[in-house]
Amino acid sequence: MSDINPIASHEYDASQIQILEGLEAVRKRPGMYIGSTSESGLHHLVYEIVDNAIDEALAGYCNKIEVTIEPGDVICVTDNGRGVPVDIQEQSGKPALEVVYTVLHAGGKFGGGGYKVSGGLHGVGASVVNALSEWLEVNVHKNGNIYQIKFCRGDIIEDMTVIGKTDRTGTCVRFKPDSRIFDTTDFNYETLRVRMREQAFLNAGLHIVTQDLRPNRERRDTMHYEGGIRAFVAYINQNKTPIHDEVIYMSGERNGSAAEVAIQYHDGYNEVLASFANNIHTPEGGMHETGFKSAVTKVINAYAQSANMLKDGEKLTGDDCREGLTAVLSVKLEEPQFEGQTKAKLGNSEIRTLVESVVSEKLSTYFEENPTVARKIIEKALMAARAREAAKKARENVRRKNALEGSTLPGKLADCNERDPALTEIYIVEGDSAGGSAKQGRDSRFQAILPLWGKMLNVEKARADRIYNNDKLTPVITALGAGIGEDFDLSRLRYHKVIIMADADVDGSHIRTLLLTFFFRFMRPLIENGHVYAAQPPLFKLERGKQVRYAFSDEERDRISAEMRGPDGRAKVDISRNKGLGEMDFHELWETTMNPETRILKRITLTDAIQADEIFTVLMGEKVEPRREFIEKNARYVENLDI
Repeated sequence: MSDINPIASHEYDASQIQILEGLEAVRKRPGMYIGSTSESGLHHLVYEIVDNAIDEALAGYCNKIEVTIEPGDVICVTDNGRGVPVDIQEQSGKPALEVVYTVLHAGGKFGGGGYKVSGGLHGVGASVVNALSEWLEVNVHKNGNIYQIKFCRGDIIEDMTVIGKTDRTGTCVRFKPDSRIFDTTDFNYETLRVRMREQAFLNAGLHIVTQDLRPNRERRDTMHYEGGIRAFVAYINQNKTPIHDEVIYMSGERNGSAAEVAIQYHDGYNEVLASFANNIHTPEGGMHETGFKSAVTKVINAYAQSANMLKDGEKLTGDDCREGLTAVLSVKLEEPQFEGQTKAKLGNSEIRTLVESVVSEKLSTYFEENPTVARKIIEKALMAARAREAAKKARENVRRKNALEGSTLPGKLADCNERDPALTEIYIVEGDSAGGSAKQGRDSRFQAILPLWGKMLNVEKARADRIYNNDKLTPVITALGAGIGEDFDLSRLRYHKVIIMADADVDGSHIRTLLLTFFFRFMRPLIENGHVYAAQPPLFKLERGKQVRYAFSDEERDRISAEMRGPDGRAKVDISRNKGLGEMDFHELWETTMNPETRILKRITLTDAIQADEIFTVLMGEKVEPRREFIEKNARYVENLDI
């Protein structure tokens, strides 16, 4: 029997209070500083260092930045700015270079005159990256000397020393993320390139070079856009058909803050609004977006009213006014109030007033001077309003029909018994035969099956009213139970895992892409919150006597085949290519694709809305040439393709 006092052992006293010295707090709770320790947090390390270089560009001292992925998961960020200060920092008595990389909330962004406008307002970026790196070294070119300092997991291992002479200025930071901290340390080149492309657009004239030096992954891109955010909008719309040629540009300043906006409407139905504050992407928006949306709605309604384009009492909603709009909004301010270290949302109320006044004044003037463009934009908004009304009627008809039939669930749905959505999953299956096997093979306690049949609607070319009337998509909407578009409510989702199960061939890929396009355009929170998955059926079946195994790639097929042959290697292993889900019996389907213990699911993520919009537009839009170019460019990355 234990002699520990159960009451005393749970006392809360001073001995249980920990003081985390230096950068210990960052290593203890990394998510507080970089959002997560997943792939997104890993890439956030790079953004923190690049943001410091961008701040030099904002201040007018830097015009080139290089971001390199080196072999061994090492990142190198080099700029030609002024170089991190190396003289003694008065409060600490240590070189400023050491302080910047070892002390939280230390930097030139707290009113000391280092920077007027900055993205890194918290002063924790460099020190956080240092704390979360296995090692980090900084070389500073300044005062004719090259200064170097080295760290290991946030601790100094080599004090600042002069290692040579130089005739230039700038900073070079090399670091290797700590594998003890991160789930993965494998950097995604495309993720970094997209982020750096944003920065090049936002800083007209700045050269940014990204390169990958890892074996068999070598790549280099140089980005430089004199047109700034005008060029950004034109880039986003390159695979769309604009309804007016000119990108409309507006800018203004007030009390040390500045706002610039570029917009262009296209003939599609989807809105892309990319907002930034001090060059930091704000995916959750904030006050600057609120001001922009309010102004656009007011200006369009006011012009439509004055041009007698509205019926008595008719009013266009914000969604009507932004249908087919591509906009980039960039604000610069001295004291940004970001929500959280990852800076996803801007909270400054005064920036709303600035953006709203700039857009209201400049867009009104533009409409007065360009009435043809104004009328095209308003006619598009009126069409959106009519489609909204049609969608509302279609939605009501669906509800009425379901009420009359006494059931809101589609007839082909084989529902599960569990009623807690967090414990359930639905397989959306291509074809009735595969659907039949899935229904037989499933675990009906928590797995629901919805077979799809016939050709699905390409929603890239359709409005919401057509979707409500589409007999292929209505069952999906009804089964999930969360609605679509502006009515989508994640809290009503009936299954927390939505799994697309299609054949591993071209037709299956097409079905998957059509469904993902639908989810992206009309149920985006489903993807954003990690509820959408793609099932991975095996590509090969391997048999030796009564022994049966499955392989999901060519490499796995070869490895398993060698294992099954055994050490003598002469045994015969029959290998067959799986033709389709419908040809598997229900035992095989369960064991390979549906059993949570053995299946492989790929979660569909939305890491970059602008890039995702671009890809869906290319793959599912009207223009053929961009689609051909995309396929030709990316064909070499496809591991298995049946034609």
